[in-house]
Amino acid sequence: MNVLFCSSEVFPFAKTGGLADVCGTLPLALEKLGINISVALPRYKCVDPKKFSLKKFNKDVSTAKIGRNIEVYFIESERYFNRDGLYGDSTGDYPDNLDRFLFYCRQTLELIMELGHKIDIIHCHDWQSALIPVYLKTLLRKDPFFKKMKSILTIHNMAFQGLFPKGEYPKLNLDSNLFGIDGFEFYGYVNLLKAGILFSDKVTTVSPQYAKEIQTKEYGCGLDGVLRERHKSIAGILNGLDYDFWNPETDTHVEKTFSAKNMRDKYVNKAKLQQKCHLKIKVAIPIFGFVARLSTQKGVDLLVEAMEEIFKLDVQLVILGQGDGKYHKILKDMAKKHHEKISVHSVFDESLAHLIYAGSDLFLMPSHYEPCGLSQMISLRYGTIPVVFKTGGLADTIIPFDSPDGKGNGFVFTHYDKKSFMKTIQQALKAYHEQKAFQRLIARALQCNFSWDEAAKKYKQLYEQCLS
Repeated sequence: MNVLFCSSEVFPFAKTGGLADVCGTLPLALEKLGINISVALPRYKCVDPKKFSLKKFNKDVSTAKIGRNIEVYFIESERYFNRDGLYGDSTGDYPDNLDRFLFYCRQTLELIMELGHKIDIIHCHDWQSALIPVYLKTLLRKDPFFKKMKSILTIHNMAFQGLFPKGEYPKLNLDSNLFGIDGFEFYGYVNLLKAGILFSDKVTTVSPQYAKEIQTKEYGCGLDGVLRERHKSIAGILNGLDYDFWNPETDTHVEKTFSAKNMRDKYVNKAKLQQKCHLKIKVAIPIFGFVARLSTQKGVDLLVEAMEEIFKLDVQLVILGQGDGKYHKILKDMAKKHHEKISVHSVFDESLAHLIYAGSDLFLMPSHYEPCGLSQMISLRYGTIPVVFKTGGLADTIIPFDSPDGKGNGFVFTHYDKKSFMKTIQQALKAYHEQKAFQRLIARALQCNFSWDEAAKKYKQLYEQCLS
């Protein structure tokens, strides 16, 4: 089976978020299952030809390898991709993003024709590659080379849909009839994600719960009706975590490595975190960690609303994140007012992120919505207990501490408000101070397994269904 991954970002070549992590690690797991997989992405300015040992495939495409034998193809264009940002700069999105990713999609289809082997499935990711399923079902539907080729579209976040002015539609070179309610049209705009959903053979998203949520008005971002129409073709497959990279036994970023057998060394990291963040060094004080974008999606509004009540408790809070300037200011002001309780870091620091996961006792993820989430999986991997809102992938991975089956691995609040959030924080602190119960909770956290192996098996099954 030959599968081509099409994504606008792939780790370690180009990354702005979790999309790159998925498209850089899932192919490795699929390769282990015997799938002949390749990857295509734009060659941005950040893709260093020397660092990644790029070779020319043709005048417009370069290649590199990952895994054992995964070919990565870079679609080149000085005009479109030789820029500092992937999608925009400090002033916002690039105004020619439709042209840029239209070029990427067209050139990828050209590339497929030049490859020496047949592609069975094109696995597209998010709006940037969503035109590929459309072209397969329209302009290329009678082409014998493409006729049996299948497409899958994975939605990583419904909030990003690729919206462009109606006047740009002719650039797509498609029938004008496709700009309508059953095609690209979305409140007078061109919507690439909508078209991809309608024209792909299968649609997936990054957790089972999120696959259900996006079919509701609250989480569908205006496309819930389209998704409900396609509900039989939608599957939710939980993302995995790279357990080689996120490994407390080998992590070079932490003060001292540890495992389930020597959990005392976790508290060496706690002391280092307190020292680095200029907080009182005391093992008995619980530390809450937070590593995320400073945005409403990540629940920063709720966290800010609850902070004065949180600081009445004997706790410490370490925050690492960039994002909305409004939250930067509020958190900096909080840090001045409660310097003995909170440490705020607005410049991303990879080593500090690892130390927060390793040295915190509890990890806050009050996300208003979360398609999958990786931070809760990382924190479990490091024996740090998540406190989450019941949504998306958080609902699929975190079992409440007080669950009747005794399998709880975190703390979950079900109403998105300060009262419910604070009640859950207090529940977590009560458990923390009951050390035997909390140590059992840590032991369960360390036993959780969210590696890519299970997800890869489910994608392989989906590919087989698609081809059958």
